[in-house]
Amino acid sequence: MRDNELCEIRRLPLFRAMASENFTALTRAAYDQTFPAQVRLIEEGAAADFLHIVVEGSVELFAGWQGRETTMQVVRPVSTFILAACMKDAPYLMSARTLEKTRVVLVPSVDLRAIFRIDPEFALATISELSACYRSVVKHTKELKLRTARERLAAYILRQAKLDNNGPSFILPMEKRVLASLIGVTPESLSRAMKSLQDVGTKVDGQRIIITDHKALEAVACPTPLMDDPEQHEQGLRP
Repeated sequence: MRDNELCEIRRLPLFRAMASENFTALTRAAYDQTFPAQVRLIEEGAAADFLHIVVEGSVELFAGWQGRETTMQVVRPVSTFILAACMKDAPYLMSARTLEKTRVVLVPSVDLRAIFRIDPEFALATISELSACYRSVVKHTKELKLRTARERLAAYILRQAKLDNNGPSFILPMEKRVLASLIGVTPESLSRAMKSLQDVGTKVDGQRIIITDHKALEAVACPTPLMDDPEQHEQGLRP
């Protein structure tokens, strides 16, 4: 594993406060691997043998049932996913596949559980991260149940713009079909919702979203901290 990757991983809130010797022990058996696009990293229902840390590229977390499939989240660097399954030693509830060329560090789950028992700072950080993930799942569920497709798209655009320093435009960080699945609509419904937002402050140019009237878009989404928190909402759904 590259030294700069170890430094980036060390700076993650999950590992930041743990004892140096425990971080060394935790990463001793870890290894990194680079995958091309559209490679399945884990399968829903399989044993959670490794914590995954995305250091380059992006990963789609998704689930399927009876021939249907839905996107749960998109994970970007530097970020972990499947922590809950690793700590509980339980099957994965989601599958994961790369969306582009992606570099992933894999940390054995058995080592995570062993360090959890002896490092109080790591234990507290683990509880904090799992709590944040839980709260993000609640926010995501509230949005799916309480907002219309048009409102969900408007809220997503506002959150993404905030993550992009509130610039006048940004590039969608995923394909539109993935975005549609993420906000719980069909690609056709997403297209209609995008067209409907053109009258209230949003223009679409391919993958670029241009916000022409921020207040008008806010009037559609009605953002609230009880449902909209950019960092937690977009990065936290990683059970």
